[in-house]
Amino acid sequence: MKLLVTGGAGYIGSIVARLLIEQGHEVVIFDNLERGHREAVPEQARLIVGDVRNPEDTHAALGGAGFEGVLHFAALALVGESVDHPGRYYRTNVAGTLNLLEAMVAAGVARLVFSSTCAVYGQPDEVPIAETAPPRPQNAYGASKLAADHLIGDFCTAHGIAAVSLRYFNVAGAHGEAGEDHEPETHLIPNILNVALGKGDSVRIFGSDYPTPDGTAVRDYIHIGDLADAHLLALRHARAGEHLILNLGNGNGFSVREVIDVARRVTGHPIPAREAPRRPGDPPRLVAASQRIRAELGWSPRRPELETMIADAWAFAQAHPHGYSRSASAASA
Repeated sequence: MKLLVTGGAGYIGSIVARLLIEQGHEVVIFDNLERGHREAVPEQARLIVGDVRNPEDTHAALGGAGFEGVLHFAALALVGESVDHPGRYYRTNVAGTLNLLEAMVAAGVARLVFSSTCAVYGQPDEVPIAETAPPRPQNAYGASKLAADHLIGDFCTAHGIAAVSLRYFNVAGAHGEAGEDHEPETHLIPNILNVALGKGDSVRIFGSDYPTPDGTAVRDYIHIGDLADAHLLALRHARAGEHLILNLGNGNGFSVREVIDVARRVTGHPIPAREAPRRPGDPPRLVAASQRIRAELGWSPRRPELETMIADAWAFAQAHPHGYSRSASAASA
């Protein structure tokens, strides 16, 4: 298939694009490079520099090019930033998705896989969290992604689009030469590994008095390779006129202290940790109920071990200690 990957210069989009290419698909990446990296774009993919916020760009990218599907990763995803700048998030995540959907309809492209998030659920009543849980987003990031889900559903009904929204929990790991490189970095595992690289004195534990076995927050981690596999399956299973919403997680939780302890074993570094107050709105436990995605797509994680996720992330971090801008060899030159 010929596929458009929006946000394909980012962490998740670039790795999904690589797996699509490995499976024989023709991939075109659409990214404004505002937060992605040109170096992350696979060599075999064509890059179109454009912005989903600009309807002319989305129509130009899709028009007349014979695409059979779209994988939509282009979004803003920093919770704190979304609280301070909600307009920025609605403009990108909602208006950008609307522009893309309208361009798909105009170009006759009827297959979509959407990168959604567990942030739509907010503070859950029950854990593990099922897709039937009431959505109660606590910030503009989660709210904008939920609004995009509603848009997609309406376009499926009106225009026969076949769509799957995958609601991510926590993503980790790397795929060969592709890995995680954000600025600023807000994710736990890369921040832990930055300490092991000597780029920080300690990692902070936000909250040590949660009602969990060791007092720290528990999160569901999924390997980036398993996440990418789910996108390929979703692309094949999407049905015309239907919008399928699936949680994407291991169904298992790891505490912050567990993640740090595993990283110590993997890296051989002591990785000092210091306790800090809870962050407002952080739930004690966020774990996915994954029965539906296993039943609907036949998906199951092939790399569920936290050690594997951190080892792969550590290999990328050592090879790219300064991110994509400088490799390990260039940094030592």
